[in-house]
Amino acid sequence: MIRRFLAVAALALASPAFAADGTPPRLTIKTIDGKSFDLAAQRGKWVVVNYWATWCVPCIKEMPDISAFVKDRKDVVAIGLAFEDTDPKDIEAFLRKHPVSYAIAQVDVMEPPKDFGTPKGLPTTWIIAPDGRIAKQFVGPVTAEKLKDATSKTPDPKR
Repeated sequence: MIRRFLAVAALALASPAFAADGTPPRLTIKTIDGKSFDLAAQRGKWVVVNYWATWCVPCIKEMPDISAFVKDRKDVVAIGLAFEDTDPKDIEAFLRKHPVSYAIAQVDVMEPPKDFGTPKGLPTTWIIAPDGRIAKQFVGPVTAEKLKDATSKTPDPKR
């Protein structure tokens, strides 16, 4: 556990954040159920990108809110990025006990998706606007109310 924490901390310091020019982030990843998730294919919808881990209590607490929010909105999709070095079967077992209504993928903690980098803390959530640009980032747990507020605003085109 400590080794994992130190690896995550080292990567957090070394990893770049999003492009400063506001270029839409890219993410194409295989989900736990074997499907593919492509962020670019979600244009026209709000997208919740959520880094989480099975051992993260605030992550577990926010999952039902994210799930309910996605179910209630036809204009929103989500992808949960399991940020932990564990066997995928352990994540599948966790999801049987804590089901969600959105796609889940496991990311390599040593090489996380380039445009999202290493989270500074867990959970970390990004709201991607329908135009593909980042509208909001949260470090720490989110609620359905926070998600609703973030997706009700018109994104800043300069962001």
